[in-house]
Amino acid sequence: MSIFGKPKPQQSFPIEKTEAEWRHLLTAEQYDVLRGHGTERAGSCALNHEKRAGTFSCAGCGQPLFVAGRKFESGTGWPSFNDPLPGSVGTTVDRSWGMTRTEVHCSQCGGHLGHVFPDGPPPTGLRYCINGVALNFEPEA
Repeated sequence: MSIFGKPKPQQSFPIEKTEAEWRHLLTAEQYDVLRGHGTERAGSCALNHEKRAGTFSCAGCGQPLFVAGRKFESGTGWPSFNDPLPGSVGTTVDRSWGMTRTEVHCSQCGGHLGHVFPDGPPPTGLRYCINGVALNFEPEA
């Protein structure tokens, strides 16, 4: 059970750690988002303004998730992308907060990343609204 009362997925993932291992590996804010399904405060992450070429990876396990060329300014206060790297994310139905949304998680460690909405730009029409604290950025060399 997360700190928000939302059940954790019962799905297994290639990378699994104990709660103690996750707490040791992640900052308190990263743990809250990635393992507790929390949400960072809008506009609080520097990655929201990152414009260099490079790759955004899961802060929990390092798996590449999004490339900078698929990032766009959504005006929401969170980094937004129109398409993840193939096979890098999974989705589940999220019925928390009195609504139905599509939650996005890392396909390798199951870490909660954010949500995907059908109001993004072409060509996909999708907006992957991702918590910046759940990401690491590696600029292209």
